[in-house]
Amino acid sequence: MSNIYLYAHGGSGNHGCEAIVRSTLDLLKDTPFEKKILISSRPNEDIKYGINELCEIEKDIMPYSKNSIEFVRAYLQLKLKNNYIPLDKLDYKKTFDHIQSGDIALSIGGDNYCYADIEKYIMLHEMLLERGAKTILWGCSVEPEVIKRKKVAEDLSKYSYIFARESISYEALKKVNENTFLIPDPAFTLECKVPVLPQNFQVENMVGINISPMIIENESIPGITMESYRELIDYVINETNMGIALIPHVVWSDSDDRKPLMQLYKEYEKTGRVVFFEDHNCMELKGIISKCRFFVGARTHSTIAAYSMGIPTLVVGYSVKARGIARDLFGGEEGYVLPVQKLTRDKLISAFKNIMIKEKEIQKKLKKDNYKQQIYTELKRGMI
Repeated sequence: MSNIYLYAHGGSGNHGCEAIVRSTLDLLKDTPFEKKILISSRPNEDIKYGINELCEIEKDIMPYSKNSIEFVRAYLQLKLKNNYIPLDKLDYKKTFDHIQSGDIALSIGGDNYCYADIEKYIMLHEMLLERGAKTILWGCSVEPEVIKRKKVAEDLSKYSYIFARESISYEALKKVNENTFLIPDPAFTLECKVPVLPQNFQVENMVGINISPMIIENESIPGITMESYRELIDYVINETNMGIALIPHVVWSDSDDRKPLMQLYKEYEKTGRVVFFEDHNCMELKGIISKCRFFVGARTHSTIAAYSMGIPTLVVGYSVKARGIARDLFGGEEGYVLPVQKLTRDKLISAFKNIMIKEKEIQKKLKKDNYKQQIYTELKRGMI
């Protein structure tokens, strides 16, 4: 009997990654695989959030002997041809050697093909194909311009199946791999658990806010992101009776949402209308978001948590995934996604007011879909 491996997982300190793992494993729970194994960059994080209770976990990079012919060959490739790939392969070899012909390897990184280290993911895919695994690119977004690169297109064409999570990526991926299907992001199906909420949390009368260091890095005008969020908080506190909930969704040391959120909390703490949430698992974060009235988010999976619970949401985004998901939900991204690259004074408040005006209309649109059934139907077609 075959095993299924979930790989290209960065760790559950990114609660979007955790949400993909949890929801995917839930979709797979009645499937006939002998083992379900998560290959992770940060197993300690996954254990901290309880993923080890759902599947086996293996570390992706393992030490190897430098007293071997393989190392000598790889080292010579680096020195003579400036080719680092053979050495990188040695990092993953011990873990990937567990994978056998007939096993399924599910790439769950979501948007890994959108970032600078695409070469690494092409390499990992090659290693899996060499071992006879059936490979699936799962719940992904890929910038159409990236797919035009010959090496990327060739790699994507080799997946047995691709499941794109939004239509912009789907249309581009379909051109290089005919076995491409369109599904909602699996995290739409994530279980919701509401933790104990603080006393000054006004249930269903809070504006949930998520900011990421990543959108700040992508802003065109230095400082405009934090300035815009301050303007938004001022508006909510001075012009409405709603409160503010500051909700982190990634807590990695090099990209920790708590840092900009805590900065805002310290500035507005004395109003008594602002609540700051420390770290929670992805199900509890979804539970907190579910008790908000509106949500303004940067991290994709914080906004997916809001969408899936019917919360009118404004996305402050920077990439194809934000635009594509909003387009599929609402028929277009205009008014629902505000690109951080185009952020200028008053734009965030204006966009938020538009969401407030459309509150009932948006709630109606978001509560119409059975996401789990949609995903499971396509999953059976490609995997089971």
